[in-house]
Amino acid sequence: MKKIIITAVLALGALSLFGCHTAAFNQEKPLQAMQQSYSGVLPCADCGGLETSLFLQQDGTYVLQETYQDTRDGDQTFASYGSWARTADKLVLTDAKGEKRYFHPKDENLEMLDTSGAPIVSSLNYTLKPTQQTLPKTPMPLTGMMQYSADAASFKDCATGKVFPMSASKSLEQGYLAARKSPNQLVFVSMDGHFMTEPSMEEGQIQKAVVADANVKFDATKACP
Repeated sequence: MKKIIITAVLALGALSLFGCHTAAFNQEKPLQAMQQSYSGVLPCADCGGLETSLFLQQDGTYVLQETYQDTRDGDQTFASYGSWARTADKLVLTDAKGEKRYFHPKDENLEMLDTSGAPIVSSLNYTLKPTQQTLPKTPMPLTGMMQYSADAASFKDCATGKVFPMSASKSLEQGYLAARKSPNQLVFVSMDGHFMTEPSMEEGQIQKAVVADANVKFDATKACP
């Protein structure tokens, strides 16, 4: 009788563990444990190759830099950014315009998928491999709400809703003060800029900040969509 009871308890325990494992497997997971940056040269229809660097950030945002190699005008480099999410078998990138890209995590690598999220049937290489890189300084279009207070600037990004500190400058402060209607007002700003990492106010911590590179325009009558 004692053996029967023990067997029953063990069986129930196994079923319980199996149920927990199944639920965890089906649940969408964050990508915090994955490699932070990836790179590779992907196929390109009208250039020598598409040198691609992808940077995943723990705040749920990403930066993507692409260099079109050997074009008629030489190498052409562009950068974009947005938010990322993880399903059971896909990494989904959503850029500032709402357009999506898909990758499949495979071992330590990322395999690029087609525009619908399906595998690409090809003998060509569509793999990005783990790398150690710093965030690129390639300017890209940014829009958001800016506030300048106590000699510190902050930027709430329209595309992701994230708030970042801004690398302050005299021209940035003057532009904000000229556009605002009241103290500490959030003012819409568009610019070409990039992200960088820098030490935060908390000892030993690193934060991501926005750097305004060019074409900075303020408009106190506008807001993020």
